[in-house]
Amino acid sequence: MTPTSTQPTAASTAVRAADPGARFRDLLASEWIKLWSLRSSSLAFGAGALVVTAINGSAAVADYNNWPTYSEGIRSLFVPIWSMRDAFTIGACMVLILATGSIGALTIVGEYSTGQIRQTFAAVPARRSVVAAKFAVVTAVMLVYGTVVAGTSFSVTQAILSGRGIGLSLGYPGVLRAVAASALLAPVCALVGMGFGALIRHTATTLVTFTGILLLLPFLLSDRHRWSSGILHALPRSAWERLVQMGDPFGSAPYPATISGSWIVYAAWPLAAAVIAMAAVRRRDL
Repeated sequence: MTPTSTQPTAASTAVRAADPGARFRDLLASEWIKLWSLRSSSLAFGAGALVVTAINGSAAVADYNNWPTYSEGIRSLFVPIWSMRDAFTIGACMVLILATGSIGALTIVGEYSTGQIRQTFAAVPARRSVVAAKFAVVTAVMLVYGTVVAGTSFSVTQAILSGRGIGLSLGYPGVLRAVAASALLAPVCALVGMGFGALIRHTATTLVTFTGILLLLPFLLSDRHRWSSGILHALPRSAWERLVQMGDPFGSAPYPATISGSWIVYAAWPLAAAVIAMAAVRRRDL
């Protein structure tokens, strides 16, 4: 009995030893397939890019048409301040934040809502590796997406404004910073959405929380008081506004945001989201 009972155990041990487990590149491939397997992902990416470009293009067309009626005072300030505002409007920024944040959140929340996360973690018990693969894939995709959207928006709007001689080129001081900030806003917000999704694990609650903090909270804060300005400047949308602004629009504010501080905000939010997601999937049950 003893030799017979030990043979299956030895065989199973040999099989487990021969199985190298999932490699990280396999996890990356899996997450890539998951992201693009849903038609809603492609639709969300496409619709978000079209809406953002349309909003910014509409602003440029409006200024192009109204240019003959503008006073000399407005014309003197138009380049570069208003030229850049047409390229990256607040409305388009909010659409980009909502679209990318929602996609990022659904990459995690979607698996929890369908129960697929159990199968994923059963196949790959190393939960943090799975989350790291999700973050890596979403970061890469959103970086490309943000670059395409920001570059297209800038090119379209400045081509329109160039018809009046008020367009900007990439070589103009501060333009590359603004384009880079707009491009990086996509991965920043997507990773923040993933962090909320890993922590909350409920689709509606995650999206409401994300929208409330990243989109609505800035409207409730003012830069006229130290405590509220500190919170305001620590939000991604406010950091984006500072990075894309040309000239010195915050010179009259008692507690203005800084460019270096805004870049730190860009780095801190996705880093915090990654830490929260790693801790949440490791410590909490499915």
